[in-house]
Amino acid sequence: MHWATPEERHNLGQARRKQMARQQHSDFNVKNRLTPPLVLLKRSVQGRVPALVKLKYERMMASPFGYFRGAVPVMAADLAAQPNTGLMVQLCGDAHVRNLGAYAAEDGRLIFDINDFDETLRGPFEWDLKRMAASLVVAGRESGNKDGACSRAVERCITSYCEQMRRYAPMPVLEVVRDQISRIEAIAPVHAALLKAVRATPMHTLEQLTEPVPSAEAAKPGTPRRFRESKPLLTRITGSRATEILASLAGYAKTLEPQRQHFFAQYRPLDVAFKVVGTGSVGLRDYCVYLEGNGPGDPLFLQVKEEAASAYAPYLTDAHTARHQGQRVLEGQRLIQTGTDILLGYTTIAGRDYLVRRLNDHKASIEIEDLRGDGLVEYAMLCGELLARGHARSGDAQQIAGYLGAGEGFAEALAEFGRRYADQTDRDWAELKQAKANKTGVVAKAK
Repeated sequence: MHWATPEERHNLGQARRKQMARQQHSDFNVKNRLTPPLVLLKRSVQGRVPALVKLKYERMMASPFGYFRGAVPVMAADLAAQPNTGLMVQLCGDAHVRNLGAYAAEDGRLIFDINDFDETLRGPFEWDLKRMAASLVVAGRESGNKDGACSRAVERCITSYCEQMRRYAPMPVLEVVRDQISRIEAIAPVHAALLKAVRATPMHTLEQLTEPVPSAEAAKPGTPRRFRESKPLLTRITGSRATEILASLAGYAKTLEPQRQHFFAQYRPLDVAFKVVGTGSVGLRDYCVYLEGNGPGDPLFLQVKEEAASAYAPYLTDAHTARHQGQRVLEGQRLIQTGTDILLGYTTIAGRDYLVRRLNDHKASIEIEDLRGDGLVEYAMLCGELLARGHARSGDAQQIAGYLGAGEGFAEALAEFGRRYADQTDRDWAELKQAKANKTGVVAKAK
């Protein structure tokens, strides 16, 4: 097998321009849709908890960005209907402005990076960029920015991506893997998220999510605690169902590295709850497990989150190998992200696949209102850098850099795509609201 030189790989990337010209990325034609959005959404909720499907659509109908967050199956179909470069990376899959955030690395440092991988799969690198471009326009509009500012933000995002990819292309492989993005704290929306993350300690989560057990309400610090119910968002689970969830932790522990199995073995489970999270994930089974390690001052909260197949799976040949969906997410996250959660693993409950990770441990994300004015462009540039790092870690930076060239035309094309897709998102959102008003389609079935 021939080992391609860096120069050959760069030239291979350039040659991909014949497969798809860089200016062609501005194209979006709704006439290419083979399946109506409401049908795709209806299919995507099959197998979810029926009582929560209505809540998912309520969150999607709240705003165009709420719709955008829950409509990954629609955008996956739209992207698949367009030509692509064939330059493959590990996609985040749901690259939008609120799926980056702060979290604690293994050594306790706070990191800001891509942090949602439910849709991760190998696919054309530009699919992540197109979803991010559209999200910058949809969220930018929602935070009060004019279209000109939103387009500038997309251009800066993509230009930043191109610059970073050109920097990665000649670097030693392990330096790319270890690379850290500097100046993060100077970006206003990120700084706000990092401040929230500092406060999001396990003890803070203990106060937020739990309460003393009824028999110990007047007791002293250190008395037993349990989850505080807030239905339907947080509901305690007891009996055989709780036993089944806790039993799955034995399988989860086997997916951890040996030294991490040792750490985890020092915790004992105390309580279990069902938690509603996100927008796209609403209706999937999501459990929280409250554990205690070295006494009451050492709580640990695990999230046991059901993982369905990626919305991109029907369109990518690499997706058809049978595999555990939690394992898919774990492997994708480790490829893309720096400083991955030390307790990240997966398990199976009643034939369904789950990802297991720490809940809320120094985690925080930006808010839409943080993206007003200059914050949108500053944040967009960081989004581009972080996507470039994830793609360079999981793909071929030489080929991608060869394809991109200087990147100005590519950035302009993505800005146009972002505007067009944001306009279509507005129309799709209106169609969903109309379906509710008329009591037709997927919304009617969600009752």
